[in-house]
Amino acid sequence: MQLRRGLSNTLLAGALGLASAVFISPPSAQADESTDDQLGKVFEEIESNHLDLALKHVEALLRAKPNFRLAYLIKGDLLLARGRAIKAFGNAPQGTSARLDDLRAEALVRLHAYRDRPSQDRVPRYLMQMRQDQRYAIVVDNKRSRLYLYQNENGRPRFVADYYISIGKRGGEKTREGDDKTPVGVYHVTASLPRNKLSDLYGSGAFPISYPNEWDKRHGRNGHGIWLHGTPSDTYSRAPRASNGCVVLANADLDALSKKLQIGLTPVIISEQIEWLSLDDWNAERNALNAEIESWRSDWESLDTERYLTHYSSKFSADNQNFSEWGRHKRLVNSGKSWIKLKLSNFSMFRNPGKEELVVVTFDQDYRSNNLINTMKKRQYWTKEGGKWRIIYEGAG
Repeated sequence: MQLRRGLSNTLLAGALGLASAVFISPPSAQADESTDDQLGKVFEEIESNHLDLALKHVEALLRAKPNFRLAYLIKGDLLLARGRAIKAFGNAPQGTSARLDDLRAEALVRLHAYRDRPSQDRVPRYLMQMRQDQRYAIVVDNKRSRLYLYQNENGRPRFVADYYISIGKRGGEKTREGDDKTPVGVYHVTASLPRNKLSDLYGSGAFPISYPNEWDKRHGRNGHGIWLHGTPSDTYSRAPRASNGCVVLANADLDALSKKLQIGLTPVIISEQIEWLSLDDWNAERNALNAEIESWRSDWESLDTERYLTHYSSKFSADNQNFSEWGRHKRLVNSGKSWIKLKLSNFSMFRNPGKEELVVVTFDQDYRSNNLINTMKKRQYWTKEGGKWRIIYEGAG
């Protein structure tokens, strides 16, 4: 009983901030168990007061990942528990207080993620529609220190895997260069930087993302060099808040993720905390915006310029034109048209995870009229105004 109080209740309930509760069973074991699944077994055995079995699990974890500092700390606690009650997580004498605090924080977020895997009937609100050629999408939850990978199944996102991550030392919502924060918004992978082009800090590689995007620039957010990258060779994982703003994964996790990434295509949506929707609500939101986009297309074809302009926000700006200037330009252009045919394809729609009601829409536009034919990739930002979706930015995608 003393061991249970000393290690199980204090370690898991006190230090990790968890109330005593029935443990939620982990997923079935697989040949390629994740670090979190292996850690989950350790925590489960501790809660069941099977400390020798917990020690065997943690030793197996260390054989596979000999630079995993959190596992060493748990092993130290389990060994100490053989001789005396453990009063707090990280009772082993070695290590600085700051280091122990980092490891406690890592243990907490890993355990929460293990116990709270996303439900198969709920999806992140942001993945409204993926292009057919976008095979996967990434959604990051800053507060949970978690990265979720979704596969595109005929436009519907299907959960594939999730990974522990580190983010900026000062949390999320980056606004300026050097603030040590991770941005929040809709981005995509722009390049792949191999290990041999980088210092050891970045581990097995790096994938820059498109921060700052158009919306960031409009709001004066600056900075650069926000990457998905790995960890130094002597480190398995970093504390939940340890980077200068990048999203950092264990090297093994980055290597697994890298096989799914498409340069210039894979969306990376970074949120402070993911909003989850039922599939019915997700479908309803997607269909409502698709209907608005079709109405915009149809009104452009109609050559009714005033009706077409009702789809634009009074705060619209693009190509150094405000709404009034854009309106004058479209009236002038349409005055020379006798007909317009507009075809849109390769749609993607990603809701911005920030505070604004905002969706980033990209598509291929095939424009034909009596005096002009062109094709282009287009990006629009749609915002909610008075309950109606309107375009607040438009430009080349």
